[in-house]
Amino acid sequence: MTARRPVLFVPHGSPMFALHPGAAGAAMSQLATQLGTPRAIVVVSPHWETTVPTVGFATRPETIHDFGGFDPRLYQMQYPATGCPEVAAQVVTALQNAGLPTAQDAQRGLDHGAWIPLRQMFPDADIPVVPLSVQSHLGPEHAYRVGQALASLAAHNIWVIASGNVTHNLRDFMLVSMQGGATPPYVQAFADWIHTHMTQHDVPGLLAYRQQAEGQRAHPTDEHLLPLFTALGAAGNGAQPEAFFRGISDHVIAMDGYTFH
Repeated sequence: MTARRPVLFVPHGSPMFALHPGAAGAAMSQLATQLGTPRAIVVVSPHWETTVPTVGFATRPETIHDFGGFDPRLYQMQYPATGCPEVAAQVVTALQNAGLPTAQDAQRGLDHGAWIPLRQMFPDADIPVVPLSVQSHLGPEHAYRVGQALASLAAHNIWVIASGNVTHNLRDFMLVSMQGGATPPYVQAFADWIHTHMTQHDVPGLLAYRQQAEGQRAHPTDEHLLPLFTALGAAGNGAQPEAFFRGISDHVIAMDGYTFH
């Protein structure tokens, strides 16, 4: 087998994923045990949106409970990972070397798009974590370019973990939560479309996902798919994506995750 690159796209599902990780969570835990130990993790979450790429420099990033109306146990959960200003500075340099404007945030913690998957993969919170924001207003091509800028981090055993979901329609999620019902056909159809284009390494096709009718329904807004493009860019031109898990949660959330060879 060829070695995996230290770049991952992982699902974070709904906040309830932290309490009921299921098969997706088990796959993520198993994957983490197979990959070794990173020096640090750069985590890209769709729940931190900024105007320009912004890097978190907090030495003790707080656990942000940026959701409401869920099980009270979720609000007691903490993920006490340390930050790493030294690695954060490397991320800033990598972005600037690629000609991207950057900003720094000395206070930013870890939102649920970051700490929920990290808690599943690294439950001891013993790996330093540096959060990196997304720019939903700039679209997939920009997210891919950000990833390309981060590709050099692999040589320093710094992992890029991009967190999102292959489908994310909050309206459909709320409807199913309140009324029940079956999985809408677009969920599996779009997940299959993504998988086909990922395994073919069809980057131009993936970046143009909004030309697919299922893509517009799967993502009324871009932010939850943008980390996938950042992972693609960070993995490098020769890296081959491979799904480590495929499945659907809560009827409407495709929990597919990818590594790169």
